[in-house]
Amino acid sequence: MTDDLLARHRAVLPSWMPLYYAEPLELVSGSGRRVTDAQGRSYLDFFGGVLTNMIGYDIPEIREAVERQLATGIAHTSTLYLIRQQVELAEKIARRSGIPDARVFFTNSGTEANEAALLVATNHRRSHQILAVRNSYHGRSYAAMGVTGNRNWSASGLNPLQVAWLHSGDQVRGLLARLSADEQVDAAVEDLREVLATQTAGDVAALIAEPIQGVGGFVHPPDGLFAGWKQVLDEHGILFIADEVQTGWGRTGEHFWGYQAHGVTPDLLTFAKGIGNGFALAGVVGRAEVLESVAAISFSTFGGNPISTAAGNAVLDYLIAHDLQANAARVGAILADGLRSAVGGLDCVAEVRGKGLMLGVEFVRPGGSEPDPALTNRVFEAARDGGLLTGKGGLHGNVLRMGPPLTLTEEEAREGLAILVDAIRTAAGVAA
Repeated sequence: MTDDLLARHRAVLPSWMPLYYAEPLELVSGSGRRVTDAQGRSYLDFFGGVLTNMIGYDIPEIREAVERQLATGIAHTSTLYLIRQQVELAEKIARRSGIPDARVFFTNSGTEANEAALLVATNHRRSHQILAVRNSYHGRSYAAMGVTGNRNWSASGLNPLQVAWLHSGDQVRGLLARLSADEQVDAAVEDLREVLATQTAGDVAALIAEPIQGVGGFVHPPDGLFAGWKQVLDEHGILFIADEVQTGWGRTGEHFWGYQAHGVTPDLLTFAKGIGNGFALAGVVGRAEVLESVAAISFSTFGGNPISTAAGNAVLDYLIAHDLQANAARVGAILADGLRSAVGGLDCVAEVRGKGLMLGVEFVRPGGSEPDPALTNRVFEAARDGGLLTGKGGLHGNVLRMGPPLTLTEEEAREGLAILVDAIRTAAGVAA
């Protein structure tokens, strides 16, 4: 029973590992965009294992690719041997990255991918100075946590890096929120110049930034900001790392990678989550000149293993063959437009934001911009009661996050929209 499992969970797992919902769920099966819990109730999944189950559940092409690899009897060798699936996936990712003369290094998670990117950048520049963005999240390891600009996810004040912080693209609160898009870009670029002149020794290694901040509540800057930043970075020889762990693989609908909305090409790009569709797979891709900046032997024991890369190849092939980027744009617009029309005018909704199938709704107390995490939680629970699973996030815990599988249909988008609108209006005490 779930109650027994919950007690067992609490007896052996740390308390800082949160569980969603007042009554936590055990999911026991899934198909397409739907999952079923231990009590037999079905849910439409709008969070996909935190944007990880990008293609959905029980997809034959992915299952069969993994089964073929398992049938060989080799689930793992080591990167000390040639791995055909790994090489094939690296070739595909290098071509898709937009980075010239690219090299790929596979890891198990986004945290490890960002850690590897930081290792490469600091080695290449011979500097431990990093520029990062407020409200960001880059992982739970030592250096990745050090460049995370969200106190809720910074489990230690100790830091192996010297970090200087830039403004985020928050349009609800903060110094730049009151500005127009063009003014915000100009102000952010000016801020970068001042930060370099006042908070660094000049020889900064890299700037790491998410095109859309995931844990930060799907906050994103105006398109073109990265181009403004990169012009300044290039003047100083500073590398640019695009953290595409959540934005990658066409999720924004507009582009294959989030960085492409800014008209720039990063020096390093990290990926994870969706590429494995549930299998542990991540990595960093970058210019050969940069990625080769590791002076000693290094490898990842399980990174790019035969099982995960078999899944990754199948995921990427499926994504491209079915043009899921276009689907993300199409069904994402149904959700975004529907939410803005139905609840965007409520005084408790500060903003409906995001791109494609990466959407957030920020809740505030009526009459201002004070975060309302209690209302957010009521909406979260009400959506679950209605049969819809979502996520939560934001610096203040007041953003409802949605990252459905990119295979979401128009019918399912409208179904989820109706549940969500009802949950918001009910939780806010607004008559239908």
